[in-house]
Amino acid sequence: MQVTRQRRTTERAQITLLGRRVGRRTALVSACITVVLGVTGTAVASTQQFGTQQVGQSTDHGQVISSDQYIDPYGSHTVINDGKIMSSSVSPDGTHLAAAVTDGDAALDIVDLKTWKVQQLVGKSSAASLQISGNDVGQEGPTYSPDGSQLWLGRTDGYTKFTVNADGSLANPVDIKIPADGAKHALVGAAVFSADGSTVYSAVNGQNRVVALNAATGAIEQSWSVGNAPRGMVMVGSKLYVSNEGGRPAQAGDTTMNSYNTQVPANPQTGATTSGTVSVINLANPAATPASINVGLHPTAVYASKGTVFVTNTASNSVSVIDSARDKVVQTISTQPWPEASVGYEPNAITLTGDGRLLVTLGRANAVAVYRYSNAQEPVSYVGLLPTDYFPAEIATVGKQVVVSNTRGIDALRPTTAAGHGTHDTTSSVQHFTLPSDKVIKSYTGKVFQQNGWTNNDVKEAKGKKAKAVPVPARIGDPSTIKHVFLIVKENRTYDQLFGDMPQGNGDPALAQFGENVTPNQHALASQFGLYDNTYDIGTNSAEGHNWLMQSDDPEYTESSAGEYLRSYDTENDALGHQKSGFLWTGAEAAGNTVKDYGEFQSLESKPAGATWQNLYCDGKNMAATGDPSAYPIQTGSAIPSLNSVSVPGFPLFDTSVPDVYKEQVWKQDFEKNGPANLNMFWLSNDHTGGPASPAAQVADNDLAVGRMVDEITHSKYWKDSAIFIAEDDSQAGLDHVDGHRAPIQIISPYAQHGKVDNHYYTQITMIRTIEQILGIQPMNQKDAAATPMTTAFTSKPNDTPFTAVPNRTSLTDGLATQPSCGPDTPAPQDPNAAAVPATKKAPAAEQDVAAQWATWKSHQRLTGPNAVADYSNPEQMNHFTWYETHNWTTPYPGEKKIYTPDDVPGAFIPSSDNDD
Repeated sequence: MQVTRQRRTTERAQITLLGRRVGRRTALVSACITVVLGVTGTAVASTQQFGTQQVGQSTDHGQVISSDQYIDPYGSHTVINDGKIMSSSVSPDGTHLAAAVTDGDAALDIVDLKTWKVQQLVGKSSAASLQISGNDVGQEGPTYSPDGSQLWLGRTDGYTKFTVNADGSLANPVDIKIPADGAKHALVGAAVFSADGSTVYSAVNGQNRVVALNAATGAIEQSWSVGNAPRGMVMVGSKLYVSNEGGRPAQAGDTTMNSYNTQVPANPQTGATTSGTVSVINLANPAATPASINVGLHPTAVYASKGTVFVTNTASNSVSVIDSARDKVVQTISTQPWPEASVGYEPNAITLTGDGRLLVTLGRANAVAVYRYSNAQEPVSYVGLLPTDYFPAEIATVGKQVVVSNTRGIDALRPTTAAGHGTHDTTSSVQHFTLPSDKVIKSYTGKVFQQNGWTNNDVKEAKGKKAKAVPVPARIGDPSTIKHVFLIVKENRTYDQLFGDMPQGNGDPALAQFGENVTPNQHALASQFGLYDNTYDIGTNSAEGHNWLMQSDDPEYTESSAGEYLRSYDTENDALGHQKSGFLWTGAEAAGNTVKDYGEFQSLESKPAGATWQNLYCDGKNMAATGDPSAYPIQTGSAIPSLNSVSVPGFPLFDTSVPDVYKEQVWKQDFEKNGPANLNMFWLSNDHTGGPASPAAQVADNDLAVGRMVDEITHSKYWKDSAIFIAEDDSQAGLDHVDGHRAPIQIISPYAQHGKVDNHYYTQITMIRTIEQILGIQPMNQKDAAATPMTTAFTSKPNDTPFTAVPNRTSLTDGLATQPSCGPDTPAPQDPNAAAVPATKKAPAAEQDVAAQWATWKSHQRLTGPNAVADYSNPEQMNHFTWYETHNWTTPYPGEKKIYTPDDVPGAFIPSSDNDD
């Protein structure tokens, strides 16, 4: 259930290149050790400091994680191997911590704060000692009653109420339902008990209201309309203060954007929210309309002490200080520790110690910011930073101890199978320490800077005379030899799944599920333009992954929604999921570039009658042969105005019932007629699998489309000044022997390091920073501002040799129940020196019943058609299903001894990312 430890030691047995494999051995140390590492001064290294280190490796700076950061938390920590902590609360007597968790084997962990061990698991899984109706959890809570006798856990449609036993464990779960309002589920936020424990006040996030619930019966006794997406709440005297993450209700004349069936005030270009408010409910006069106080953007946590209310403005990087006597903001505290970037630190929890020190967790900086606080009227003084584990989300004081709950703990290192790692092997951690002196805190500030890569002049701008053009300029605005960037986003594969069979790199052939005979083009591209075997996607799933690519961050709203994802999963059409600094394409336009988008980050699609996979496959062949336009024009769009203005009509978004070779033809016609933009973005998603054809056929379809696109570009007049970046949005759909976040990328350009193996540590963030540097785009937040461009992946001496697409060796129509009218696809012969890929066959007699159960399971997944949704399926079930189909139901999933039914798959109880049934 948990591992108590201070650091993870990794020994690299070999560090070699060009045909020699990199080995790796990990030792887990089960001991709770207090870290005292005095680091003074400011950091002197950027994210280039990683060199060839791997995720999970322990270094002098700390453990390497997948987000361009090191972690080495102050004090001690307990690693929780039950998933990510979404929220937590300390019991009134200070003996236990209740942590709502997701993406693991429970919904709730009870941690004994004397032993720092998990005492009890609660959820819907065999691992849980106390069973409840589901593993969905809300953004806030859980909440203890004032006397500690009850605990209420926020859920999708209300709460589960527990009795707290004398030993701190829970019993007697009872579901308290808050009915849906049309299409709006309750999606509760924070809960607050009345002083006498008779009433529970609930922020009903999905319905923009607060309700008073009878603590004994759960009956709704009162309701107040508040702002948009109420989330945090605290009681001061007879008043409730409620943070509204979506700000005030829309007014006449406002530009708005949807957020869970509510139109909220939003920026007309980026669709990001433009207001944040705190509603004040006067319980002494419950009939009165709640008052409203303007604060910063995305107010989340609310904390009160001695008549003062503190509010973390997560998207404004500040804390509002409210005098409750006047209900007025009297002070705004900046939580921007690094002067070179004003966006992206994400303050999300706050507490005040008895000696007057204000502690604010900075989620995206993996730190606690410390301030000296006297009173609401007197400005605070900044002390410094203390390092935490990955993404702190809650903070509390228990006696002299500070307790921090870290959502992602030590990254995806939960032991689930000996065969490899997956992104859903997520951990969390509970960190604790005695708050040190201000002098010690100041000494740790430089360490936090170093772990984040914050250095002076990271963002260098061109001034005066322009420098000589190079592929990746040292200063933003200096000329680049590259004028056209193509960013191709694919879906969900790990490095080992594609390139584990390439002996040049650090791969595991046993995990090469879609090796050279399925992906011959990507293998040929890696041989010609370079193999990158130490690059990491940051996100666990698509909701996070596309954000990392388009915003260079996964905003806190999406991070904290992962327990149910019902308000929104893909936040393309949700204003709450957008950062105020905009997107990659808005930055490109601001820098004077042209942009074209082909499906990426779009959320709306309609198809004409007859637009089946088979018909679109034949239509694509006809388009290639005749140059005719599509007979089945597909309409797509976005809720974001600035994306609509650069989107190319007719290019589909995520839909596995649309072949990628069809999408390639739609793009090709536009490319040959109109040419490229400076920034060209694509979503080629069929390597996700789950559509009508077999998994291998869909990955082969994706591979051929990519190969043909690269062929077209490299044989065009634009090739001499182009760069093509190919990336997965995330790597959640398989295993990797190094780390679940390790993903295949490709950089294709005359200026790429041809024929090399590059094992430098790179991430999606460094890739985006490289694109920004090439096109003169200002970084969007502190993450890409701190990132080091991938200059080591480029050379100043161009090699203009074009790429010629390789014919597919796996039939694109394999596995179809009905072959297309233009006939089945006939592939090229498979390479006998590569792992053979069998055509789809009927399951062996012993497995036919299991295969039938999986067929029924698949029919309920939204993988194709007008309602197709990325990641609707349970991730572990989807990965097993894909593996079984690829191997014709003859081979168990790596690390397992049998082929499971859908319900028996380890991890089948984990809620899918976007299942709203």
